[in-house]
Amino acid sequence: MKRSLLLIIISVFVLASCEKVSVTADYHVIPLPQEITYTGNNPFELDGKTVITYPRESEVLERTAMFLSDYIKDFTGLQLSVLPDAAGKVIKLASEWRHDNHEAYQLTVTQDAIVINGAGDAGTFYGLQTLRKSMPVHSENKTVVFPAVEIMDYPRFGYRGMHLDVGRHLFPVDFIKKYIDLLALHNVNYFHWHLTDDQGWRIEIKKYPELTEIASIRKETLIGNLLTDIPHKFDGKPYGGYYTQDEIKEIVKYTQARFVTIIPEIDMPGHMLAALTAYPELGCTGGPYEVATKWGVFEDVLCAGNEKTYEFLENVFAEIVALFPSKYIHVGGDECPKTRWKACPKCQAMIHKSGLKADSKHTAEAKLQSYMVSRVEKTLKEKGREIIGWDEILEGGLISPDAIILSWRGIEGGIAAATNKHKAIMSPHYNLYFDYNQGKDIRKEPPSIGEYIPVRKVYDYEPVPDELTEEEAKYIIGPQANLWTEYIKTPAHAEYMLLPRLAALSEIQWVFPENKNYQSFLSRMDNMFEIYKKKECNFAKHIYHISADHPDMN
Repeated sequence: MKRSLLLIIISVFVLASCEKVSVTADYHVIPLPQEITYTGNNPFELDGKTVITYPRESEVLERTAMFLSDYIKDFTGLQLSVLPDAAGKVIKLASEWRHDNHEAYQLTVTQDAIVINGAGDAGTFYGLQTLRKSMPVHSENKTVVFPAVEIMDYPRFGYRGMHLDVGRHLFPVDFIKKYIDLLALHNVNYFHWHLTDDQGWRIEIKKYPELTEIASIRKETLIGNLLTDIPHKFDGKPYGGYYTQDEIKEIVKYTQARFVTIIPEIDMPGHMLAALTAYPELGCTGGPYEVATKWGVFEDVLCAGNEKTYEFLENVFAEIVALFPSKYIHVGGDECPKTRWKACPKCQAMIHKSGLKADSKHTAEAKLQSYMVSRVEKTLKEKGREIIGWDEILEGGLISPDAIILSWRGIEGGIAAATNKHKAIMSPHYNLYFDYNQGKDIRKEPPSIGEYIPVRKVYDYEPVPDELTEEEAKYIIGPQANLWTEYIKTPAHAEYMLLPRLAALSEIQWVFPENKNYQSFLSRMDNMFEIYKKKECNFAKHIYHISADHPDMN
């Protein structure tokens, strides 16, 4: 009798242990899709027999299908087959949906299939990201149940940017790829790569080898904060490095596969001290110059009256265009003191020769910078490219209407651009500079330039200024956040400054204002935090588990 009872108990235990454990997908992801309609039909249950399928003739969708297979394996442990034109129980990828926006997609879930149908291949990719983010991260040995649904989604803005400065501190290729993966996870489609600055030139230009032999290396680096730690101290250690053209090509290919476009920036005519150190003949005084060892703005800039300067820029941008397929090339244009130009005979001769007379709005030197940027723009236009510049390039009044303005000193640059029919990208430093602290208590924060931008402040930013008319508002093509790295030396530190503010940026880039809700955003962050942990990201925890026991430190 005791033996029979024992067998019954064991049988019950075995049956209970074999019972299927399931988890349910939640489509309320970040960024929030435009329309989610539950149909009430039987759900789709993901299992090892599910096949991911794509049109046989599409190499792009085959690659996207492989991404999805990897994501599902990462979350569930299931290794799904990827086959062209398969039938049966499938996750089907297509790009046949008719929609004006090529990044739009339709995601349909029935009992028998999940169909992601994009208006273009990029749309299919974003539908895949929504499906991926809807799955609970820790789904190993569990059945993932996808409720029957129809999702129709598309971005608010066509330009959704994120920036990274590598001129001050260099980051390895593997981290640049991880950065790109994080952008793709958040539906960001432009990576603004700040490749040169006073403190280092970070890209190989074959025609000018001394840019990497000399301009990429500074003799030492400032210790502490430029503004508060005085007198200045330095570490006494040489710092350098750059990306080879082969590495650049590898990274470009990597980003293209994830529907992210790299916008390279060669900052000119200011922030060129590193280049002047290698080629002093391009400066107004002839040098000698030294790669900057501290941060800030320096008076030595490219000589705008020297034809060799324009030859140098033309040759550099020729190699940049050959490496980067983006239709946009960033030419900098910010923080260029005119002190040297005022005293330089060549610059003053160029002002006279080109008829750049001062007027009530612009100094002659401001017009000289505008003239210089315009010449570079003409060179790039001949190569089929358009320029983006920081909002200072509006000063001088000679920039063509095709130039795109990146408004960083506030919203005024964007307003001025839009009212003058320039496209504008909004990136005001007091809302979207991610090198500012995430927390109020600076003692608990890693080194930074200072200031305070919590997640809430990012989330609440509205990129289209109220001052614009409906017609002018059309010139605002999207927002971008910037991550400057004067005080950011490591990938872990960069990740901390980026996350989770990148999630808030993602919402303002994708979601229309009437659908934004900060409390909803916080609740939807739970699974995103789990993804960050899964990817071993070092994220700031000021809003971590806000829906549970942790206070909102913002």
